Amino acid sequence: MNRTSFVFETGATTHEGKVREVNEDNYLVRSGIGMWAVADGMGGHHAGRLASTAVINTLATVAEYESASGFLTECAHALEAANAHLREAARSMSLDMIGSTVVLLLVRGSSYACVWSGDSRMYRIRDGVIAQLTRDHSEVEDLITQGVLSREEARHWPRRNIITRAIGAGEQVELEIVNGEVEAGDVFLLCSDGLTGHLDDVEIASRMMGDDPQKMADSLVEATLERGASDNVTVVVVRCAPREPTVTDVAGSPNWTAG
Repeated sequence: MNRTSFVFETGATTHEGKVREVNEDNYLVRSGIGMWAVADGMGGHHAGRLASTAVINTLATVAEYESASGFLTECAHALEAANAHLREAARSMSLDMIGSTVVLLLVRGSSYACVWSGDSRMYRIRDGVIAQLTRDHSEVEDLITQGVLSREEARHWPRRNIITRAIGAGEQVELEIVNGEVEAGDVFLLCSDGLTGHLDDVEIASRMMGDDPQKMADSLVEATLERGASDNVTVVVVRCAPREPTVTDVAGSPNWTAG
């Protein structure tokens, strides 16, 4: 039973870039249940590919839940299962860590939840204005928050790629969650840091005008490749178009509080 207030038009593209031989990024599109994700693996020796695949495959098994809280809880459980799998895989391969970032968009009715761990990002473009919904879980972002570095200084900081959270990084999964209301015409962008390492917010927004999410996704990746694409790059673009309400629609905003 479809309880969403929107129909979703999605575009998605991933590329290994111009330096890396293996694409350790992965993405998930499940528009029918209101779920989209991007994962960026790490660990070396192809372990990063294993990590991002584990995260995405586990999220792909999550069943549709009528309640927002149940949906969010099951996604959290899936990420906990992926975390345990990656911890065991690292031990069996005698590696210190196999991990993956994740950023996840969930939509129920006219409300969204953004869930993430690491420095893969989510943006929202509304009325032509771009807003970053996530905060990077990274060493450099912590230094910016503490006032030690400026944004400009951070672009050249030698440890700017050190992240502080990831699926597989610790015994317990550390997730951050924000939620809000969806408006007709909203466009969400989920991306790995291969995009944001080359394009700033203004450049990203300029390539997300129009009505075709796939063209937006392709344009963002093309621009990254033109800049040298020093990392894998993955983008998922979700455009929210209104649909006529039905008798199955739920009044009010969903409760995203996980049970």
